[in-house]
Amino acid sequence: MPRTDPRTVTHRKPAARKTALAEAVAPEAALSSPAAAAEPAQVAAPTAETGAAAPSHSTAAFLEAAFGPGSTLPEKLVQNIERIESLTQRLISALSLRKPKNPGVEGPGADLFTTAASAWVKLLAEQPERVMERQVSYWGETLRHFAEAQAALARGTLSAPPDEGPKDRRFANPLWERHPFFNFIKRQYQINAEAMLQAASDLDVTEMTDRRRIEWFTRQMIDMMAPTNFLATNPDALEKALATEGESLVKGLENLVRDVESHGGEMIVSLADRDAFRVGENIGTTAGTVVARTKLYELIQYKPTTEKVHEIPLVIFPPWINKFYIMDLKPQNSLIRWIVDQGYTLFVVGWKNPDPSYGDTGMDDYVSAYLEVMDRVLDLTDQKKLNAVGYCIAGTTLSLTLSLLKQRGDDRVNSATFFTTLTDFSDQGEFTAFLQEDFVSGIEQEAARTGVLSSQLMTRTFSFLRANDLVWGPAIRSYMLGESPPAFDLLFWNGDGTNLPGRMAVEYLRGLCQQNAFVRDGYELMGHRLNVRDVDLPLCAIACETDHIAPAADSWRGIAQMGSRDKTFILSESGHIAGIINPPSKKKYGHYTSTAGFATDFTDWRAKSEFHPGSWWPRWGDWLAGRSGGEVQAREPEEGFGPAPGSYVHERS
Repeated sequence: MPRTDPRTVTHRKPAARKTALAEAVAPEAALSSPAAAAEPAQVAAPTAETGAAAPSHSTAAFLEAAFGPGSTLPEKLVQNIERIESLTQRLISALSLRKPKNPGVEGPGADLFTTAASAWVKLLAEQPERVMERQVSYWGETLRHFAEAQAALARGTLSAPPDEGPKDRRFANPLWERHPFFNFIKRQYQINAEAMLQAASDLDVTEMTDRRRIEWFTRQMIDMMAPTNFLATNPDALEKALATEGESLVKGLENLVRDVESHGGEMIVSLADRDAFRVGENIGTTAGTVVARTKLYELIQYKPTTEKVHEIPLVIFPPWINKFYIMDLKPQNSLIRWIVDQGYTLFVVGWKNPDPSYGDTGMDDYVSAYLEVMDRVLDLTDQKKLNAVGYCIAGTTLSLTLSLLKQRGDDRVNSATFFTTLTDFSDQGEFTAFLQEDFVSGIEQEAARTGVLSSQLMTRTFSFLRANDLVWGPAIRSYMLGESPPAFDLLFWNGDGTNLPGRMAVEYLRGLCQQNAFVRDGYELMGHRLNVRDVDLPLCAIACETDHIAPAADSWRGIAQMGSRDKTFILSESGHIAGIINPPSKKKYGHYTSTAGFATDFTDWRAKSEFHPGSWWPRWGDWLAGRSGGEVQAREPEEGFGPAPGSYVHERS
């Protein structure tokens, strides 16, 4: 009968540990007893009488190399070492699955390195005294830091100097403050980081794009080299490894192997528990019917929850970079359910997750799909007009569609709403590093080779815009601390990305992002030269205060150039997702409106804005109700192709 407790009868339960690693290693005790410090510690080990399994040959070799001949360790630790050996083999096999990518999507091109190197040589030649001043300052800071640590050690106080810098949540463990070793490491990292930022700032780079890229990649290197990212200098990970006799590290390796295997050899950290949610079962559950299906989309009509509905129907075009159920996570934060409860006949598009066979699908195909969807909505509701919502890239494409309709003399759209939408890309913001020719050419070649811009590549790109929050922090928790990913619906959705068709991705990056054609000379599409100024119908735009994907100022700038005389702009607190998925029941984030209009700039709009507590949803609901006609009997979806959320939403990349 198998044992329920892996410990042997002679393996005593260790005494209660103190929580701080400083107390666990007891540096004061080691200093007070030189003889004890000179002799290797003897570790209690399982014997043949205890029934413990003997370590394998490779484990025995590891023990001998690490601790000397004849070394033994507690049974649990021996077992963990055995598991590590097995997991290492799995990891090697998983990494071998990684498919080669075009070098252009893996890092900046040689031109950027040449620019940085040339600027450094120029600075050294023209201002050698400035270079030396910076170097001497760095050397001085480093030596002073070392001297202070040495002095504290000599005094026997072992107390860390006070940290007067800004708080950094990566260094929340008290050991970063009171343990001399960790405090020394942290402070030296801060000195190094400041020196690197200063060196990048000193470079004489006249082209602003190059300067922003150099500074961005410098910050990436600084974040990557943080001491928290390494086991030997992460007190949280070391404390947990000691407390669990290595179990946390084994679980961390298991998490790493799982992530690499599930992402086809790519090292992408899972942000959420993939088994905690089932789309259509515990998220994405608002009742509805798929009333149309094509190669590119499914159209869902949602079941009404009111006896009467507004006469003019509403259709939402979600982004096809992610899946639409971000608007329908749980009943209490579902924007889709809230809209239905306000008395609207609601349609939502569920986009196909493209495979390589969609490589020649372009922006014209998506605009054509918008027109098809509008036709179907009007036919199903027997109406001549509809209201439309576009979210993120789908809002950009809605703008293109509205320009096309204007030029064709088609007024089927009564009003438009834009969620976190960009139409003016004159300032590329945090995407500057990725929207230059080296990366875009690499993406173009990769798309030509594979037919798609993969979801893994996009996930990696977006994650490194917030590397500490979306890469290094989750990796530490998962791989070093051995924690399971949280059951968090929003992060679950974030990891459920989609591919982009190759031609569409390149057309978007080159024509809209790089050339900014939609607000300049016009974007060529379907025989028309489309322009943002053609959008002249009533519109409402919602931007988010801390949005790093579609910054509020950039969103405002595009809306300001639209030709409409009836424009409303709402600024929500929080970011790209949380600022939009902000139900009134939570009363978490407020929003801003302004009387400044669009004649000046966003700074003026913001300065004259008024804050309103609570969600922007009711304010937008009032705006939309005034443009949705009278009330009619609620419309039930007809028989279609199955229940919401449809089948396309389940397709994984």
